[in-house]
Amino acid sequence: MMSTVFSLNGTKVAFDGDPDMPLLWYLRDHAGLTGTKYGCGIAACGACTVHVDGSAARSCVLPMQSLAGKNISTIENLGANGLHAVQRAWIEEDVPQCGYCQAGQLMAAADLLKRVPVPSDSDIATISNLCRCGTYPRIRKAIHRAAAMLREEADA
Repeated sequence: MMSTVFSLNGTKVAFDGDPDMPLLWYLRDHAGLTGTKYGCGIAACGACTVHVDGSAARSCVLPMQSLAGKNISTIENLGANGLHAVQRAWIEEDVPQCGYCQAGQLMAAADLLKRVPVPSDSDIATISNLCRCGTYPRIRKAIHRAAAMLREEADA
């Protein structure tokens, strides 16, 4: 069996197990990174959102064999150099209720803000991550706040 070699949160790793195993299970069971959550297993809810080569992706349906040479970043790495603007905005807006979906929400929001620095409410609505507690108004407000923070950081 061939190894799948990829970067995980900036560290090169090799995986020699089942090539069809979803990335989510590697993260949680092999790498011990439990911030990425299992929600639905069919890429519908977004609780398992990570970044693959800088873009949001649902880890529950990404087979390990598809990750060769890729750069994977999880919620544990989002604030590696101090809290990311979305993390600060989430805290300031008191977004989480139960919190289960929030790691995926944060990863999706960070991806959106990288692509759309000044998002409209319609842009934010394109994030298809689900929140069973219905904190969408606070999520939207936090994304707008994070966008402003990122603009201020860029201007500084």
